[in-house]
Amino acid sequence: MTASLLGAAAPGFDRPLAVLEACHGRIIKQCDTLGRLLTHLPVHGADLQARQAARAVLTYFDTAAVHHHDDEERNLFPLLEQTGAAGACDLVETLTLEHDELALLWRRLRVSLQRIESGESAFLDEALAQRFVTLNRAHLEFENTHVLPLARKTLATADIERLGRAMAARRNLHPAPGEPA
Repeated sequence: MTASLLGAAAPGFDRPLAVLEACHGRIIKQCDTLGRLLTHLPVHGADLQARQAARAVLTYFDTAAVHHHDDEERNLFPLLEQTGAAGACDLVETLTLEHDELALLWRRLRVSLQRIESGESAFLDEALAQRFVTLNRAHLEFENTHVLPLARKTLATADIERLGRAMAARRNLHPAPGEPA
């Protein structure tokens, strides 16, 4: 585990499934921010707080969330399919389709958030934002209750280590001296 600047311990890439789970928590926090932004905008417009909130959501979903989906689609899901676990292929197909839908919703939502961030607009399509938040929450809950437990149960130690290395490499991180490669 590595200590963050805020003092809370974050899992390291030697525990990639814990990293994925922690990322799920951060996605939920960004969804919460988006929900607060929906109620803030009609009252306060694109004030400093709204612009900062829009920037935080944009930054997260344009970077960390993209890495997260790549971690799953390029690394975790193929490993799960290779285990031959009952239903793994169907599970992966469903989750990949949900990732595609989330990406489509995000592309539509980010245009409004960019306008809010720049102070040009105080409009955020409530139905679109709610759909994005609702789908994210359901998707993450499913992954936390089905996918991660399946991975913990079926993946070999070598597979988990390979997953962690791929995730770290995606972020251009290399193991510290003394850490497993």
